[in-house]
Amino acid sequence: MRRERGPYRYRRMQMLEGASDDAYRPGVKPRGAVHCTGCGAVFRKGRWIWAAAPAGAEKRRCPACLRIAEGSPAGYISMTGAFFSAHRDEVLGRVRHCEQREKTTHPLERIMAIDAAKGGVLVTTTSVHLARRIAHALESSFKGALSLSYNHQDNLLRVRWSRAAD
Repeated sequence: MRRERGPYRYRRMQMLEGASDDAYRPGVKPRGAVHCTGCGAVFRKGRWIWAAAPAGAEKRRCPACLRIAEGSPAGYISMTGAFFSAHRDEVLGRVRHCEQREKTTHPLERIMAIDAAKGGVLVTTTSVHLARRIAHALESSFKGALSLSYNHQDNLLRVRWSRAAD
């Protein structure tokens, strides 16, 4: 028996639909160079980079600085468990290292805050990509239980990482 297949979308249509999900990243790229007044990043040749601001560059805030100013993170990483309590500095060092590595080539990928939460720590990020990268780095380095929950409508990723004592 042949099974009925539902409607499907072409891959390129899926890519187009997801292109403007983030309200902080406008669909239209600026024509000239833009210098962020918050962090100093420069938008040039279609992407944000760390560079000196060119003469005559338009001054405006980058999407990451807008997120930070409005307190609207794209990623939440919750870290809990007895292992986390015992190795807190080591785990947070791994989190910061992931951010530093990512931020060197992608200025919009940043940690917004590291706050104490009930039974652990909550890290907020400016992008879902950094949150996912940190989540997989924690799982790779320290093992434990990892769950990722992505909300497509709000372009939001919630990560829960936990590990019991050895």
